[in-house]
Amino acid sequence: MSTERTIRHYWEDFPVGHRMDFGGQTVTREAVLAFAGQFDPQPFHLDEEAARRSLFGGLCASGWHTASMAMRMMCDGYLLESASMGSPGIDNLRWTAPVFPGDTLRTRMEVLAARPMNSKPHVGLVQSRWEVYNQHGTTVMTMEGWGMFKRREAAGQGAGAADAAGAA
Repeated sequence: MSTERTIRHYWEDFPVGHRMDFGGQTVTREAVLAFAGQFDPQPFHLDEEAARRSLFGGLCASGWHTASMAMRMMCDGYLLESASMGSPGIDNLRWTAPVFPGDTLRTRMEVLAARPMNSKPHVGLVQSRWEVYNQHGTTVMTMEGWGMFKRREAAGQGAGAADAAGAA
């Protein structure tokens, strides 16, 4: 199944210092329980009474659930309209405050570094820092990592040239 996408953002659109704010994801109790039941079945993510007795004082989302929600906000905020080619990984990930059902999360992305990839000049690397915060402005997660984006110059050469260069 092929999905047509409009590409609005290439590597050149992510200069150092560039910031974007996006999101508005409200966390539901049902989503917390469903994610925890499948991926992180610790008692404070699944059981209200155990959660009340925990360090968190109530049912809270898994940090991995928070990271997944941040990824969804990034996709909806810009990645699905970008020439994203994936990521070689995350360098830092911190969960700084619990996320509770009813919280509404937003994300801020800031570009820390940008450079062409040495081995594949049609690809640009972007190092970013993401901060996820709740409706009170409390930072609940931070993350730093790299993304790979097709360069606009390579896109102008036609898909075949860029694809052939990527395969080399």
